[in-house]
Amino acid sequence: MSVRIRMTRMGRRHRPFYRINVVDSRTPRDGRILEKLGQYDPIEKNPEKQVVLDLDRVKFWMGQGAVASDTVAELLVKHGIPCPQLAAKQARRDRARKQARKLGLPFTKAEKEAAKPVKEGDA
Repeated sequence: MSVRIRMTRMGRRHRPFYRINVVDSRTPRDGRILEKLGQYDPIEKNPEKQVVLDLDRVKFWMGQGAVASDTVAELLVKHGIPCPQLAAKQARRDRARKQARKLGLPFTKAEKEAAKPVKEGDA
């Protein structure tokens, strides 16, 4: 069974908050959870109250081989817990960016938009 650490959306319309849970990777977003690790409230003004985590349990599950989703991995890195999957993804992205620069190709969406030829009717 592959285990993931990911968020479950809670709250009402236009006022979301998220629970950070350990789940089986095949369950749906709001499906059965194995353990609740904390919560994330993006609307909270106080940065200390915005993310609440049980760091010991997060480290335990990461040690057991749980893979954090991209968003959760970024939150964990901000709290000082290293995520090897996120570091590997950033390394792959940096390598691709460097290769695109070497070939003179656009890499980001903004660069692709800027590289589009301007039509005579638009100018």
